[in-house]
Amino acid sequence: MTEQKTWSQRFESALHPAIALFNASITFDIELIEYDITGSIAHAKMLAHTGIISTQEGEQLVAGLEQIRSEYHQGQFNPGIEAEDVHFAVERRLTEILGDVGKKLHTARSRNDQVGTDTRLYLRSQISLIQTQIREFQRVLLELAEVNVETLIPGYTHLQRAQPVSLAHHLLAYFQMLQRDWERLGDVYRRTNISPLGCGALAGTTFPIDRHYTAELLDFAGVYENSLDGVSDRDFAIEFLCASSLIMVHLSRFSEEIILWASEEFGFVKLKDSCATGSSIMPQKKNPDVPELVRGKTGRVFGHLQALLVLMKGLPLAYNKDLQEDKEALFDSVKTIKSCLEAMKILLAEGLEFRPERLSTAVNSDFSNATDVADYLAARGVPFREAYNLVGKVVRICLEKGKLLKDLTLVEWQELHPAFEEDIYSAIAPSQVVAARNSYGGTGFEQVRLALKNARTQIQA
Repeated sequence: MTEQKTWSQRFESALHPAIALFNASITFDIELIEYDITGSIAHAKMLAHTGIISTQEGEQLVAGLEQIRSEYHQGQFNPGIEAEDVHFAVERRLTEILGDVGKKLHTARSRNDQVGTDTRLYLRSQISLIQTQIREFQRVLLELAEVNVETLIPGYTHLQRAQPVSLAHHLLAYFQMLQRDWERLGDVYRRTNISPLGCGALAGTTFPIDRHYTAELLDFAGVYENSLDGVSDRDFAIEFLCASSLIMVHLSRFSEEIILWASEEFGFVKLKDSCATGSSIMPQKKNPDVPELVRGKTGRVFGHLQALLVLMKGLPLAYNKDLQEDKEALFDSVKTIKSCLEAMKILLAEGLEFRPERLSTAVNSDFSNATDVADYLAARGVPFREAYNLVGKVVRICLEKGKLLKDLTLVEWQELHPAFEEDIYSAIAPSQVVAARNSYGGTGFEQVRLALKNARTQIQA
């Protein structure tokens, strides 16, 4: 039989064993134990500070909670299913240590505001760790970009060759995506960093508590202004999962490009043995497992966001047991994001190398300089749309003759339009095509070097 729960005397018998197992969250919310102890210490100090309990009792509670923390770190405190959740497990152990004094910890506090506080403390900490990981990944991108300013790579739209760009410019696009992710997490942090402690079950408490005192002890920026909102709000968790989903979108897009680049058809990068695997039956293969797994794990985080949105959409005020389901979504998303950021950082820093000869061949063997021919004519007074149509004709002629634009003779150019001069060849050289795009934020080498400088400033702020 499952032991009798210490609810009120309203209950005459224990839960059915299967229901006790179904109801329990200890298997996953043990993740919150550090935060539960920290929050409980702040609550105990507040109870003593306001005179609700004596100073001596407050000190005993704090000492007992620190003992439990120590026992957990040493592997001596391992609550099982019978504890139901981490909060009851800690309180029960505290009572074993202190007797009746331990039973005073829950004065003026509900499990509802307690779990809300723990979750915010946990997520606040994890957001800071993820932001640090984003910065580390950005630094790797910058280091790789700094040595590839004048390395050219085909730029694509619709997955068709469009215009050549600086490889550094391409990498910095992901830097900027990650910068938005870092900033977005900062916004989520601010809305997570509000204390619900003291909201009680839903309506506050009759005890003369000091909510601002506990908020200050726990480094919260403020307190919830409405107790109903305080115990039932999970906007911060949904926002975190939204921000997490966007992080995964960006990592997945980058992963997809790396997968393409590593294929024989593209051949832009070579995977190193440290970040690739082979086939069980095809000995020649080297598989891009890291980006494939990141791409796959993206759906997992999306699913957690959808689950929490569906969870919340029909909940009346205030707390409902459904909210227990937010923990696994948050815990797994945090774990997934952190592992993906780490894996992608290692892959980019140590697991692949670009193949400059293949990149050079690619940018010199297509018609991605066609727009520059139109720009050349437009700069000499030819209306752009007329120039555009003329260049389309030039490309068609080249395809019929099996030539590239660079292969046309000056006579052939001038037969197409008299505005063409000898300098057309330098104008359509890939390096000049890239260098000429010197508008702010463009791929021109001058702009890319400026962007690198600005990026360094961004991550040092």
